Amino acid sequence: MIAVVDYGMGNLRSVSKALEHVGADVVVTSKPEKVRDAEAIVLPGVGAFKDAVRNLKERGLWEVLIDEVERGKPFLGICLGLQLVFEKSYEFGEEEGLGFIKGEVVRFDLPKEYKIPHMGWNQIVKKKESVLLKGIKEGEFFYFVHSYYVCPKEESVKLTETEYGLVFTSAIEKDNVFATQFHPEKSQKAGLKLLENFLYFVRNV
Repeated sequence: MIAVVDYGMGNLRSVSKALEHVGADVVVTSKPEKVRDAEAIVLPGVGAFKDAVRNLKERGLWEVLIDEVERGKPFLGICLGLQLVFEKSYEFGEEEGLGFIKGEVVRFDLPKEYKIPHMGWNQIVKKKESVLLKGIKEGEFFYFVHSYYVCPKEESVKLTETEYGLVFTSAIEKDNVFATQFHPEKSQKAGLKLLENFLYFVRNV
């Protein structure tokens, strides 16, 4: 069972449907005990970092996420779910994140010809081999919607990069933690392949 975490911020239906499509048994839940019982955790999300932190804490999910991930449970963050795994964000003031990955989340500061948010299809460049990217070609297109991007302190966690006025980290991997800035559930065949790869990891760890 994969727990898709419901904290009031995210397109949960499309994420859960995409996971079900690749063969996952899914529960969408805001209950800490269901997250504890699950084989793996998916943390989607759209919206502001500060609101997400508050909502997760109010629902009793914050400590559960930290405990379960530190115990080695497979974890996949999507969009805001990627940003939340970092140490801090500067969106609407400084806010501490889950801290699984060293680094911070900053706003795009780009020439005015670049629209913010970065929205639409863009390519990934692979930084390392990963079970998550098996069968996904170099330069594949994925769907993005975001105004902030992550800046990892450690080069080793960078899984993919993407260019939009600057080169930014668009996916990370460290041990049992995977996360993408793009939306695999909105990225058609390539996105489904990535979710299928995560499910393979969950079943074979």
